[in-house]
Amino acid sequence: MTSATSVETVSRPPAVSMQEHINCVVDELLASFPDPAQLSVEQRHGIIARYTAVLEGNFIYWMTGAYLAIKSDEARAIIIDNLLEEVRDCHPGMLRRFALAAQSVPTDKDALAVYEDLSKVRLFVGRLSGVRIVIMMAFFEGFIQRFMAYLAKLAELQGSVEMEYTDVHGVCDIAHTQGLFRALAVEMELDLVDPAENLFEGVDLLRTLIQTIVHPVPVTRSATV
Repeated sequence: MTSATSVETVSRPPAVSMQEHINCVVDELLASFPDPAQLSVEQRHGIIARYTAVLEGNFIYWMTGAYLAIKSDEARAIIIDNLLEEVRDCHPGMLRRFALAAQSVPTDKDALAVYEDLSKVRLFVGRLSGVRIVIMMAFFEGFIQRFMAYLAKLAELQGSVEMEYTDVHGVCDIAHTQGLFRALAVEMELDLVDPAENLFEGVDLLRTLIQTIVHPVPVTRSATV
């Protein structure tokens, strides 16, 4: 006899199972981060600066890649709303003000620290694999929403009171995450990806990049940023 649990697992939409997996990845990431209060001024500065170096000039590019890659009008409408908010409310400028107030504006050193892992994410997005990019962006929106409290604490310990960026994204990214999972469910009905493909490739690359933001590896060679 097939158990009720097995039947439920088989019958659930794939997007639901993916959301559960992604939530676990976010949980693991957040649990691996050091206590902000135990970090030095330099370490807190570095995390904020590397995060800014990644997000300020790349998030809109990634989301635009998702828009170009997807097939359904419904998914495009969800993503264009996200892009509209990013551009209309100048979220890169909001992030720059946050970094300035926390005395953590990125330097060449910060950009170089994330360069290799960031390049891998950029190249992945450039392949325009719709379902996999939407999965990656759903993961990232969910991560950002939950990461904002941690980022705000880092800035507070740096003496900052400029929290517009973390306040806004701690709220708006809840809706953005759910919207992207809706887009994923629709897109998966149209884009029948090969089951042999690693649908979480973008998630894996982005998770590695996030780990580098928080736990940087010393750079031993030069690179063109």
